[in-house]
Order: sequence, then C-alpha cells, then structure tokens
Amino acid sequence: MIVHRNGRPATTEDLAPLAFAGYAHFTAAQVRGGRIRGLDLHLARLRAQSAELFGRALPDERMRSYLRSAVEAGPADASLMAFVHQPAGEFTTAEDAGLDVLVRTGPAASGPEGPLALTAVEHERYLPAVKHVGEAAKTHLKRRAVAQGYDDAAFVDRRGRIGEATIWNLAFWDGAAVVWPEAEVLGGITMQILRRQLERIGVPQREQEVTLADLPALSGAVVMNSWTPGVAVRRIGPVPVPDAPDFLALLHRAYDAEPLTAP
Repeated sequence: MIVHRNGRPATTEDLAPLAFAGYAHFTAAQVRGGRIRGLDLHLARLRAQSAELFGRALPDERMRSYLRSAVEAGPADASLMAFVHQPAGEFTTAEDAGLDVLVRTGPAASGPEGPLALTAVEHERYLPAVKHVGEAAKTHLKRRAVAQGYDDAAFVDRRGRIGEATIWNLAFWDGAAVVWPEAEVLGGITMQILRRQLERIGVPQREQEVTLADLPALSGAVVMNSWTPGVAVRRIGPVPVPDAPDFLALLHRAYDAEPLTAP
C-alpha cells in the first residue's frame, strides 16, 4: 500500500492525526495501465462534495496532480482511493482552513463473482449523495447480513423503496430496459459511466421506484461499484431474482467502452 498526502509520500506525522478522524469524503477507482475510467466524473464528485462538506474545493488540475503522483508511484494496475479532509479535524467550524488530500493505492480488485443474496434492511444514509467516511452502519449491517446467511444488505427507505446496498449501487432489468431505483442514493461513478455509455449505444433506461413487491415483475438485478460494473443478485430479502446473463454482459460491455484516461 502506498499513501500520498498532497502529492508526496505521507509520513507517520501526517497520518497519526487521522487515526480517529471521521469527517472527510472520498472517491474510489480502479487504475488499469496507469489510467482511470470516468476520471472527469471522479473530479466532479470530489469538487462537488468538497463544496458540500467544506464550502470550497481544490482546482481540478491540483487534484489531478495528486492522483498522478500516487498512480506513478505504484503498479500500473491498482485500487485507488482519494480522501479530502481539513487538517483542523472534526467538531470544528474551521471554515478558513485549507484542504488536504490523501491518496492511497493498493492491489487491484474486481469484486466477488456472485450471484449474491441480499437481505433487505430499513436504513437511510445521512447525506446519501456524498461518499463520506465514518459510516459504521454499512459495515455493521453487512456483517449482520452475513451472520444471517446472506452475502450483503440492500437498503429500503421508510417509504419501502429499495435504493442501494452497503457499498453498492443497484440496477434492475425488465427484459428490455435498465431500471435505476428511484430513491435517495449515492450516484456511483460506475453507475454514471454505465448510464452515459448505455445512452450512447441506445439502450433504454429509466428511473423507477422499486419495492420488494415489484421484484417478481423484473427480470434481473445487479450490484455495482468501483470494483465492477455488475455482479448478479439472486435474491433480495425473501424474493428471488431471475438470472439475467445477457443483462450482466451488457453492463460489462458498456463499461469496457468507457475510455481510460491518465490523471
């Protein structure tokens, strides 16, 4: 694992204050051949979420330079996470403080093979549109799901709508179109890549409220995140979901069509 702070290798002194820090946001990507899919989307996420949490954002070129330094210091294929925080830490109103960026790279990942069984739990994330740290609920709910014989957990809001899973976006298939669940969810980068590539090749897409009662009318489901554009889901709660290999293959083809860009 390699960790950089503001474009340079991080020291123990840099990292020690962060051991118990929990007010930050981040983005995660897979690096392949020193390049990243959807780099523009990652930069837009970091910019918007810095504005949300800190009231300011770093210029894209500076952020790219930090990403580039970390990518060049590691293997050509890697997992990358970029975190933005304020050195003043939590429980402050340090509106005038600058922003620090930590970039961590580690072994490349591709996610589980699936198909996955997801338990359905009532849960709504705070600031769902922000990919922020310190979400103990996600790990707790995943571990509880595994203890109950599931692979992971899908979140159902107070209105009964299925939105997302612990570290995943969800997508469904009706046999002809991709169905994105209408709920308060994090707009994942892989999801955004797929949406624009599917639009490019003319695959129908729509947003729709999806409940457990709606699942029998659908023809397939997947989860996706920075590891993978699709892992099949075979069950959500008590409801089985049909196998949809063509849907899964479509998502992987669309994702592969997204160009890789050097930071």
